[in-house]
Amino acid sequence: MMARPLTPDPSGQDAITIGLVNNMPDSAFSSTERQFQTLLSAAAGNRLVRVRLFTLPGVPRGEAALALARGRYEDIGALSTNEPVDGLIVTGAEPLAANIRDEPYWTSLTDLVGWAGKHTISTVWSCLAAHAAVLHLDGIARRPVGPKLSGVFDCAKSADHPIVAGLPVQWRTPHSRYNELPEDALLANEYQILSRSADAGVDLFAKDERSLFLFVQGHPEYDVGALLREYRRDVTRFLTGERDTYPDMPRFYFGPEEAAAFAEFRLRALENPTGDLLPDFPVGGIETMLKHSWRASAIALYANWMGYLSERKSRRSLPARTVTPQVLSGAR
Repeated sequence: MMARPLTPDPSGQDAITIGLVNNMPDSAFSSTERQFQTLLSAAAGNRLVRVRLFTLPGVPRGEAALALARGRYEDIGALSTNEPVDGLIVTGAEPLAANIRDEPYWTSLTDLVGWAGKHTISTVWSCLAAHAAVLHLDGIARRPVGPKLSGVFDCAKSADHPIVAGLPVQWRTPHSRYNELPEDALLANEYQILSRSADAGVDLFAKDERSLFLFVQGHPEYDVGALLREYRRDVTRFLTGERDTYPDMPRFYFGPEEAAAFAEFRLRALENPTGDLLPDFPVGGIETMLKHSWRASAIALYANWMGYLSERKSRRSLPARTVTPQVLSGAR
């Protein structure tokens, strides 16, 4: 499969190629691809950026998602073939197991960690992928945060680093997760904390060895309605009996009027938890009232990351990109 160009190349500079390994569940598979493509396009500036799409073995997929991926996505084994990637983005996935080592894609994901460390300039590990990579690299286990951490949180810059250069002292970022990584354990293992939130904990952190690994516990790629769609999905699971507790409303996301409407719906749902209430879920028109308050900082973050890829690519050539049969086999 040919990589997809995101923007013309008026500068005449060499293109950078980014691989996107999309591990999100079927319900968010297409929207995750769209979110990252949109963000990378906005952050590319005058750079020519090509994106290759990959799927990871072991991630459960229904027939509809598999059909969508055919012809658009490459098997992970193709990472080392055709046009090599300079940078890699590995998305999270919806947790299926209490122990991350029990996830069906654990072996494929840890193989990818080893490959990326040797064959990329830099890799972004997002959410659950960040937790898996850190556990594999340094044995740092995630820990539950209690009820789902969901909302748009203030994050403060905590280090000088090329990835956060030019960003304001404070910005906002969506978070949506059930687990976190302890900051003291990260610092003890020489990870550099780039930003943190008083309400959400560590936001961005990095480890620079042969490749720069950037770990993102939040979701700067989210479009403005992503948390609303997740909230509706979780409410639906409560009303249909798939979960026992009514989900908390995303924090610092809705305005007072929207929050009041959702609070009223919650009372009705707790009194009569039935799927018949779903048509009354107050979603209509609310997405148009939401503020994409994190977009500018997300664009700046990924512009810095692509600038880092371009600068490093111009200064050095990468080693030969080969994989042995037992690594990144791509078996489905």
